[in-house]
Amino acid sequence: MIRLLKQGTAIAGLLASSAGPVSRAALPTPVAPSTSPPAGDWIALIQGYIKDGGLVLGLAISVLGFLWVAYLGFAKFNEARQGKAEWAEVGVLGIVGAVVLTFASYLLTEAAGVI
Repeated sequence: MIRLLKQGTAIAGLLASSAGPVSRAALPTPVAPSTSPPAGDWIALIQGYIKDGGLVLGLAISVLGFLWVAYLGFAKFNEARQGKAEWAEVGVLGIVGAVVLTFASYLLTEAAGVI
């Protein structure tokens, strides 16, 4: 049993030493945030990543809003085809949805400038 343990340790050591150059390969450099702070300024770097994360979060919220309005539009269109809703309701939903999405896009654009 001890002999097998010693052989296993020897094999593991041999494998670890043979993988030297691969295990010491240089990692790729991370992408700098859009603000590109000077080198060594960690606080500005973290703030830049938070800003970029906030922009991505705002973009995700905007996409979810567009998908939600599209889903409601399709549902209302289906109800109008079945006679459960008026066609005017489909038109009103389209107009109101376009206004809400335009306003939301405007607010997200202004927030991106403030951040």
